[in-house]
Amino acid sequence: MNAASDLAPWRERAHPLSLPHVSFEFFPPKSRKMEGALWREIKRLEPLAPRFVSVTFGAGGGTRDTTQATVTRIRQETRLEPAAHLTCVGLTTMEVDDIARCYWEADVKHIVALRGDLPGDGSDAVKGERYQSAADLVAGLRAIADFDISVAAYPEVHPDAASPGADLDNLKRKLDAGASRAITQFFFDPDLFLDFVERARAAGITAPIVPGILPVTNIQRTIAFAERCGATVPGWLIALFDGIAPDDEETSNLVGAVAAAELCRYLQARGIEEFHFYTLNRADLTTAICRILQTPVLTTP
Repeated sequence: MNAASDLAPWRERAHPLSLPHVSFEFFPPKSRKMEGALWREIKRLEPLAPRFVSVTFGAGGGTRDTTQATVTRIRQETRLEPAAHLTCVGLTTMEVDDIARCYWEADVKHIVALRGDLPGDGSDAVKGERYQSAADLVAGLRAIADFDISVAAYPEVHPDAASPGADLDNLKRKLDAGASRAITQFFFDPDLFLDFVERARAAGITAPIVPGILPVTNIQRTIAFAERCGATVPGWLIALFDGIAPDDEETSNLVGAVAAAELCRYLQARGIEEFHFYTLNRADLTTAICRILQTPVLTTP
């Protein structure tokens, strides 16, 4: 007897969506305690066999040492493929190139190339030659070694962009400079992403555009974060968390996981086959979502 069929006979008439490819993002730990917690989460996510896992890089190289240590340890102690974030704001060209060479020598061949956030006054007071943009950074990395390079994309337009068209032009420059794919800022309206992809294709962008998925655990923090990123938090998502007590993390986590899974399901049904999860250094929500995405979709008889 087929145990799965016996327990869930509806699966016999379920539509088997193809399993998506996934990747995960972590941020470097700020303390010994956080480091131990991060490694427990990495080990929990490892069985999901993501295409790669990335580690963020603080503005101006603020987490340079911990980012490099984390990425290198992932390469040495796990079966995961690490990707190192690298920004150019606040660093000279020589400093950025030195970091990139260290990664290549450590067998870290995937870089997520970003401009980085400018200081509050909009300046970048670095003395000496520096990369002026993410496109310049991509070209510089290409001159150093044959890196696999990911760049950022913004379905709702980067806050510093003059217009949606200018934002797409900038994305095309990054990809034309040698990037392999674009990973988007998080979003909660799937049609925003699908419309963005359509506009990108019309602009001549052919590289893969991977949706960035943020499972919501705290709606107020998400709203504040989205405001800084230029992302929209729709009213229906806010309403899902209405009435949940601030200390009721269990219910918030369940709601956040289901909402993110539904977003991915909608995109899956429209041909999207790869997702990048902003894990917030937590494995529980991301694991639950990935398990849900492996389940066939029930169809009407």
